[in-house]
Order: sequence, then structure tokens, then C-alpha cells
Amino acid sequence: METESEPLVRLATLKQLHSVIADLNTASSLADTLQTVADGVVNGLGYGLSAVNLVRPDGDLVVAAVAGSAGAEALLAGRIGSRAAWERWLSMGEHWGELRFIPHTEGWVLDDDDIPQWRTEGPVPRFADEWHPQDRLLAPMYSSGDELLGVIFVDRPRNGRKPNPWVREALQMYAFQSAIAISNSRLRANMQRALVRLEREQQALRASEESFRQAFEYAPSGMAIAEMGGDQHGRLLRTNDALCRLLGRPAAAMRRYSFSDLVHPEDIGTLLRTSAEGGRAELRLARRDGTYVWVSLRNSVVADAADGPRFLLTHVEDIEERKRHELQLAHRASHDSLTGLPNSAELRARLSARLCDRPPLPVAGAGSATYDLAGGEFGGAAYGAAVAVEAEVEVETDENGFRADGFDAPFGGPPRVPMGSYDHHVHTAAPSESDETDTTKGLAVLFCDLDGFKSINDRFGHHTGDAVLIEVARRLTSGVRDGDTVARFGGDEFVVLADGLARTGAQDLAVRLRNAIVPPIRVEGRAVRVGASFGISWAACGMSAEEVLQSADQRMYVEKRSRSKTGRRAG
Repeated sequence: METESEPLVRLATLKQLHSVIADLNTASSLADTLQTVADGVVNGLGYGLSAVNLVRPDGDLVVAAVAGSAGAEALLAGRIGSRAAWERWLSMGEHWGELRFIPHTEGWVLDDDDIPQWRTEGPVPRFADEWHPQDRLLAPMYSSGDELLGVIFVDRPRNGRKPNPWVREALQMYAFQSAIAISNSRLRANMQRALVRLEREQQALRASEESFRQAFEYAPSGMAIAEMGGDQHGRLLRTNDALCRLLGRPAAAMRRYSFSDLVHPEDIGTLLRTSAEGGRAELRLARRDGTYVWVSLRNSVVADAADGPRFLLTHVEDIEERKRHELQLAHRASHDSLTGLPNSAELRARLSARLCDRPPLPVAGAGSATYDLAGGEFGGAAYGAAVAVEAEVEVETDENGFRADGFDAPFGGPPRVPMGSYDHHVHTAAPSESDETDTTKGLAVLFCDLDGFKSINDRFGHHTGDAVLIEVARRLTSGVRDGDTVARFGGDEFVVLADGLARTGAQDLAVRLRNAIVPPIRVEGRAVRVGASFGISWAACGMSAEEVLQSADQRMYVEKRSRSKTGRRAG
């Protein structure tokens, strides 16, 4: 039965509870909130000692705040109790709602646990509800998701009695409000840390953007940012001053172009083959004045944000000087230093590029000059007809491109030649040696040896001889067609490669070149003359470059011996 003073006690308790809960909401940090929780138990709820045990990230509980006793604070603050021990404590004793009361008669079994506690001795209680110094009262604090946040350890009621139901209700309500205050404080702390981290990241981003801007704008080599993907893929969005100076174009004009608009037509394929993601290429870009400059173009992909649009960052380095030096070295390696003509190595390379190891197969009706694959010799016309038949027959081939039946033609024959191996190659054929009326056009090789050059060297010295060679090279080059090759083979020997000529055309060319060489050559006020002997051979697939040149050389000597000394020397 409720006494007359009970309503007053409840009212006073509510006022005190309201006051201490209000204090919870004024704490500025998590540490202040925890201390306010401990202080509220002592100052507002009538207990002499309280300790707030907070759950750590690893699950154990640490004494985060103590109120009511300096000695207890020095003993308990910062100490850690295992989660397993706390779970054991919370499962024992009497359940007062959410509270747990462990009387001294049962708590002795917990004395050896690792939970930090303030233990004192005392006499046996004189009446039923008297508080014993070894009684334990625990107020667990749970989050809205029923997750344990901590435990308030309560001791020493000032009236010396165990709390009645109303005081227990007040402590339980206080623990509930404390859990909310701790959660809010943690949330504010996390938000503050996030804001600080975000501000630092923004500062770092601003610093990074400024560093990039300065590095981009003031880079000694060209830099550009282009769109990636979409209809405007490759369009230049931004260029630095170095690239504008290199191409002689203002930044505003550069934004109207992409690199595909500026690249040399011969380098379009190189640009397209270059991967957009991290590719590199060496190509030529157009200047405003219409000239081209060699550059090394290197691409990398950058993103505006984590999921934002991607852009192409292009680094453009001027390699004009290096490229010119490389081209000069390549030219020196492949050209004669005196005359500037291709040298013998370059001549052999160009000739070899036109020849393959397999002779061209003649077609039906080509006469008696047909090639026998079995014996490697030319045979009868029947073979050409058989080849024509083969083109109309579907033949099964193996994984290597050979006929599956082991034969190269329907009529038989043992050679195992990969079918289609030379489909990419246009065979070079020679006019017939025996048929003067043959109008086949082939690759003519004219071997030229100067007549009377040695006597000029002996009489007037190598300086005059070099001048003669330079002039002869000029006259030969002027006398051939565009696309023909004039090479210095060595000493006073020259070779001309003229493609697409019939036999009469090659003979006419040799006459024109000989007539171009004969006129006097003036060197330092002195006129000297040389003649020339030409040997004509024909390049054909199945021959090596060396065989072709040796044939032309031999024919040149045949012609040289057949002509009189007077005819060979003009002076």
C-alpha cells in the first residue's frame, strides 16, 4: 500500500531524472557523455558509486568513466573486462526488468572474474532490504537494434537500502536514455571525423588539381585532354601552351580538332592501331603552316570521378630532331655516301622484296615453258592445262594448308606445297629468252660499268674521278622513270631496276642511258668523257637477288667484249 510520502518521492525522483537526462544532451563529446552518465547516477539517482563500462570494437568492455570515489576511479578507470565474463554476470542474479541484481550471497562465485569492480567487506544485513557492500547492481545499455553498448555498474545506495521498484524503474529509464545519448554522441563523433576526413580529402583534391593544372599548363612538352567515347570521341578539350607552340595553333583553334584531323595521311593507320587506353605511337602532326613535325604520342585514361566520364590524357613529345637523325642514319646505311644513290645492300633488299622462292606457274596455252614441280624443271604445255583445271576443283586441305591426299595437283605429283602460300604475292616473271616476239613485261636489271674511268682516276686523281661518278649518277637518275631504282653497286658500277618493261623497252632504256653518259663532263675547267657498257638481265621468282645480279654482270661483260675499244670509249 502506497504511503502519503510516496508520491512526493516519485516526483522528486522524476525531477532529478529529468535533470540528469537533460545533462546527457549537453555533452560535447563521447568522453563527456560517458562521464555525464556516471555522474548522473551519483548526482541524480541517489547512489554513491557508479562506473560506466563501454563495449570496445573487439567486444570486451572497458571502464570508460567512474563517479563517486576518487579511489575507485584510480583503481578502475581504463581497465578491461572480457565479454564472456560480462555475459556471465548479466545472465545471473535477479532480473529487475532490464536491470540485473546479484546479491552478495551469490556473487562470491564471481570474485575471480576479470571484470573490474570495487569490493569492500561488510556485516551481514540487519533487515531484508538492507544493501550489502558486496551486492552488485548492473544496468545494461542497448542500442535500438538490441546491441549491447555498455553496462552501468551501480553501488552504495545513499539510503542504505536496495532500490524499490520505482527507483529501479528510474535507473532502467536512465540507462535507456544513456544508451541513446551514447549512440548520438558516437554518431556525432563519426560525422565529425567524416567531415574532417572529407575536408582533408577536398583539400588534397584541390591541391592535386592545382598541381595537375600547373604540371599540365607549364609542362615543357605538349599535353592535351580529349573526350573519350560518344559522338565526340577524340575531340580536343584542352591543350597546354607547349603543344600550341609546337603546332603553331592557338588553344581556341585546337578545340575544333582531334588528333585524327591533324595527323599526316600516311600515319592515320598508326594512330588507329594505337590503343586509346595507354597506347603509344610515333607519327607526324600538321603545323599551322602546312609542315609536319614528328612527335611521340602517349595516351593514358583518366576519370573525372569514381563513376564519372573518362577522358584521354595525351602527352606529345617533339622528336623531330631524333627522327631526323634516325632517318639520316638509315639513309647512310642504305645509300652511297658519294653519290647519294642506294648502295648494293639496299639494291639487294629491294630486289629480294620482289622475289619469292617459288617460280610463277604458267597457264594453259603458254607454250612449252611450263614448270615441273616434281623435278624443279620446266616441262610440257600439258602441265599448264592441268593447273588451269585445278583452279576449278575443290580440294580438301589439312591444318597446314596441304592437300589432304598428299598431291599438289589433280593429275598427281609428289610435292607438298602449301596451297595459297603465295596468294598474297604477285609473282615476277621474265620475258621468254627464245621468243623475240614475247611482249611480257617484267623487272629488268641493267648492270652498267663505266668505260675509261680508270684512266681518268690515274691521270687526274680521285677527286676528278669522284666528280665523274657524281655526274654519272645524276645523269642516270635523270634518265629513268619515276619509281625506277638507280643504285651504285661499287666502284664505277651502277645497277638500274626498271619494272614493267618488255624486252625492247629495256634495250631502249639502256641505249638512252648510254647516250646520256657519253657527253663530256666538266671538272674544274677540264672536260673528260667516259663510256658505258650495259648488261640486261631479268628478275623472276624462283631466283635469288644474287643470281639476278650475277646474270646481269655476266651479260655486261659479254657486251663489253663484243664492242670494239673505240666503241666503248668516247674519250
